Amino acid sequence: MPNPVHSRTLIRRASVIDGTETARYTADVLVAGGRIDTIAPALAPGAADADRVIDADGLVLAPGFIDMHAHSDLALVLDPAHLAKLSQGVTTELLGQDGLSYAPVDDASLAILRRKIAGWNSDPGAAAFTWRSVAEYLDRIDAGAAGNAAYLVPHGVLRALVCGWDDVPATEADIAGMSALLRTAMGEGAVGLSAGLTYTPGMYAESAELLALCTVVGELGGFFAPHHRSYGKGALEAYAEMVELTGRARCPLHLAHACMNFGPNKGRGADLVDLLDEAIAGGADITLDTYPYLPGATTLSAVLPSWATSGGPDETLRRLHDPSALARIRADLEVHGSDGCHGVVAEWDTIEISGVTRAELDGVVGRTVAQLADTRRQDPFDVFVDVLVRDDLGTGILQHVGHEENVRTIMRHPRHTAGSDGLLVGAKPHPRAWGTFPRYLGHYCRELGLFSLEECVGHLTGRAAARLRLRDRGLVRTGYAADLVLFDPDAVIDTATYDRPRSPAAGIPYVLVNGELVMDDSHRTAAISGRALRRRGTGDVR
Repeated sequence: MPNPVHSRTLIRRASVIDGTETARYTADVLVAGGRIDTIAPALAPGAADADRVIDADGLVLAPGFIDMHAHSDLALVLDPAHLAKLSQGVTTELLGQDGLSYAPVDDASLAILRRKIAGWNSDPGAAAFTWRSVAEYLDRIDAGAAGNAAYLVPHGVLRALVCGWDDVPATEADIAGMSALLRTAMGEGAVGLSAGLTYTPGMYAESAELLALCTVVGELGGFFAPHHRSYGKGALEAYAEMVELTGRARCPLHLAHACMNFGPNKGRGADLVDLLDEAIAGGADITLDTYPYLPGATTLSAVLPSWATSGGPDETLRRLHDPSALARIRADLEVHGSDGCHGVVAEWDTIEISGVTRAELDGVVGRTVAQLADTRRQDPFDVFVDVLVRDDLGTGILQHVGHEENVRTIMRHPRHTAGSDGLLVGAKPHPRAWGTFPRYLGHYCRELGLFSLEECVGHLTGRAAARLRLRDRGLVRTGYAADLVLFDPDAVIDTATYDRPRSPAAGIPYVLVNGELVMDDSHRTAAISGRALRRRGTGDVR
């Protein structure tokens, strides 16, 4: 385990906002043995026997931020710096999102996943994947990671292992097989189940399949975190399906990147809030996360209709060379509305290329499909197909389909938490990967006044810890793990932009992970002090 010898750090005169959303007080805080040792009005440096003293006058001390929707599944174990998250105060991430990740897998499914989600995580090559099971993946995090992580079992991977990548209904035997894999994975430490119901193969699942799996999750004390069937046409009905399904399964529900996007949902954020409030009043256990930006981010291949991606990447590419299949794909994208594009027709001027896997395509990055079509004097659909084929389906995109009034309405919900949904690869990734948490604190809290600072910190810490059932993280409390962030409330802000997306936050000088300074005066230290957070038999996570 990296950094086995813990330092003693004294933080003096900090304005402590403890994650409960109400408390704020000035105190000295001693960190020792990786934990919060003492909180007192004043501690003498000599009495504390500190290796390091930080003068926090004018700074807020808060629990380390928890990213409830992260795509750092490879970056966390392969990038020792992991500056995108540490520089904005994130000390814990929830991985395994959107039904697609890298555990549990076998060799065949891993080979397909490496290609399928290269636009999310890149593909570092087969040798990088030293694990197959959830237990082995969590062990790999323990062997050296910059921050902490909990893991969701990806439904799409379970389905691929049992049913393959084809558009087929799951039989009773298939559902039993997926349930057994799910029980094993949660027994190895996973905290719940994710789903990607606009991504194949997850989108082939019927409600009965999801109901059976959610019943298992509920029995084991976990939660279900779906990317549900649509954030566009029929979005409210898709949310209602998840609420109804988890209610029947007696399974807590955490709605991933909860948004109401695309033209049909302009101004309808309050409709989602009303739906959730009614369910919560009836006893439903529901939380949600959002990112504080308007565009979404995914892969270019994700907007294809589900039938076109049945069978995996090779079958998809074959269809993209078949004139009759292309005609059907065009009709779904431009006339009927593709289920991969949330039931709406593709608006080529809203789809911007954010990253490619082939160097010869670098020139398309930062441009919309419509702009490329104008430059090339080609049809936009033909440009779309050309980029997909030449990039082996690995292209990343931004979709400019959000509405500010919806974003503000949903983030103010009392069950809201923060999730970056940050993709870390590509030449111009979404700035939310580097800017989500300082943007909440700087723009939406300080500049717009949507929350008090105490409430905003609670969104980013205590609420998320409660959903994850983290019993010793998410609050500034004696005996808790010393995941801590110090920020300047008057200066904290996101600096990442769409043109310069890899720009660290301003106003976050110090971050500690398990008691070790990983950011010191806004500079990354050599500390590698993260660890895997595993579900225990009681359902608690440590």
